[in-house]
Amino acid sequence: MTALTQTEKTGARTDEAATLIGDARERIDALDDRIIGLIQERMAVSAVIQEARISSGGRRVNLAREMEVLGHFRDALGKPGTALAMTMLELCRGRI
Repeated sequence: MTALTQTEKTGARTDEAATLIGDARERIDALDDRIIGLIQERMAVSAVIQEARISSGGRRVNLAREMEVLGHFRDALGKPGTALAMTMLELCRGRI
C-alpha cells in the first residue's frame, strides 16, 4: 500500500492548494481540540450547578435557562446553532 500524497489527501489540484488546505486542516484540528476542551469544562460547571440545584430541592434541569441558551446559539449561528446547542445541552445534562 502506498502513502497518499498531500495533493491526494486534500483533493486539491495543485501543490500550492494542497499545502494551504493541509495547513488550514491543522488549524481546524487545533480549534476542534479547544472546542472539545471547552465543552468538557462546560460539562463540569453544569454538573456543579445541577448538584447545587438538586441539593437545594430544585429540579435537575432548568428549562427556562435552556431556552435562553438555545436562543443565544440560534441568534449567533442561525438554525444550525439550535441543533448545536441541543447537543451541547444534552452532553451537559448528564444522565437524567
